[in-house]
Amino acid sequence: MADGDTRHTLKVEARGLPEPLRAALAERFGERFSTARAVREHHGRDESPFPVTPPEAVVFAESNEDVADVVRLCRRHRVPLIPFGAGSSVEGQLLAVRGGISLDLSRMNRVLDVRPEDMTATVQAGVTRKQLNEALKDTGLFFPIDPGADASLGGMCATRASGTNAVRYGTMREVVLGLAVVDSDGDLVRPFNRAKKSAAGYDLARLMIGSEGTLGVITEVTVKLFPVPEAMSAAVVCFETLKDAIDTVIEAIQCGVPLARCEYVCPASIRTLNAYSKLSLREAHSLFFEFHGTAAGVQEQAATVEEIATAHRGQGFEWATRPEDRTRLWTARHNALFALLASRPGGKAIVTDTCVPISRLADSIVGARALLDRAPFPTVIAGHVGDGNFHCGLLIDPNDPSEIALAETLNDEIVRLALSMDGTCTGEHGIGLHKVGYLRQEAGDKGVELMRRVKQALDPDGIFNPGKMF
Repeated sequence: MADGDTRHTLKVEARGLPEPLRAALAERFGERFSTARAVREHHGRDESPFPVTPPEAVVFAESNEDVADVVRLCRRHRVPLIPFGAGSSVEGQLLAVRGGISLDLSRMNRVLDVRPEDMTATVQAGVTRKQLNEALKDTGLFFPIDPGADASLGGMCATRASGTNAVRYGTMREVVLGLAVVDSDGDLVRPFNRAKKSAAGYDLARLMIGSEGTLGVITEVTVKLFPVPEAMSAAVVCFETLKDAIDTVIEAIQCGVPLARCEYVCPASIRTLNAYSKLSLREAHSLFFEFHGTAAGVQEQAATVEEIATAHRGQGFEWATRPEDRTRLWTARHNALFALLASRPGGKAIVTDTCVPISRLADSIVGARALLDRAPFPTVIAGHVGDGNFHCGLLIDPNDPSEIALAETLNDEIVRLALSMDGTCTGEHGIGLHKVGYLRQEAGDKGVELMRRVKQALDPDGIFNPGKMF
């Protein structure tokens, strides 16, 4: 087993809330401070395979001042603080393994400023991607990062999220201009301006993006916006072999086709999608494409990709140009995890998140598929192959130790395969609890030591989301 394998058991070290802290939080926040079991359990579960690990209390913040006050109180009493957004993380980032306070930012959900002339928007951390795009619908602009779940932008920053559109528009790392962050002193820091570029000092905003709540609490986010394309078109094409499908992706990317989305979905995953979303897609190795641009540009992109796919024995191009057809297709793709879970009631999914250079994509996915073929339980592969990122889903019986052990062994071998190809253990989900052991393999002892020194400098008392990443 990898040194990051916890076999889905957690060592929980909750110490109880000091009575002075409990009293101070109750006085400051009133009904927005809760120790109710149902509330705590809601904030102690995510989409990871780990058991519910509730905090000792929950505080609902509504302003920067609320966040600052909670941070100061937690630091004074040396009590852990775990930021909570929409609860959609998949690596255990929000689980209270050291007890403490869950700081729910979902009520900080105001769109603060939209500047169409600068193509930017500033929002509170609890605003979700769907909410932001609804607020932008009359501007001719949109926010493109789409991880599938309707995650909060604060959470998306914390995990450096991306999703289906990343091949064209980038990840949160590329689209975030700046943040407001409450540091361990309870002070609000705004490390940004609205300029398109800056060479002024350390890039503090980028340091916070991907920090998984371990360095501070993100309270506001300023993001780049993009023009809504004049034309959009989606297509599905099937292949007899996995290699043909992935070779099509590689050639399209290397030819410079500006794909907006490019997703691979394996036959087993298509089967679950058909059942869950009531579709009738052919059960084959499939690529889902989407093209953005002018009407002529979209037509040209689509024709080029169809020609490349045909050369790799692609069959049955199906086009979706109506908005409702495209929405149905991508909604089904985003529901892949839930479709997998529905195929085995009571099952739990372990999801890998490797990403490799595009030149090694075929080797990585074919190798992963060969490993998964050893499993007696359901397995699927789907992912954002346009940028080399794909996910293997292993659907296990959480009460069967042998299935858990085999699933973690396969996960370990898939990650090691990606690392051997200059890839990463996580393209978009983050480290959390499940991938702690792999961070050292990927970054090396010195790299992890430097990260620890940053953590110690910014969070000297270790209150921010302890037990994660390291």
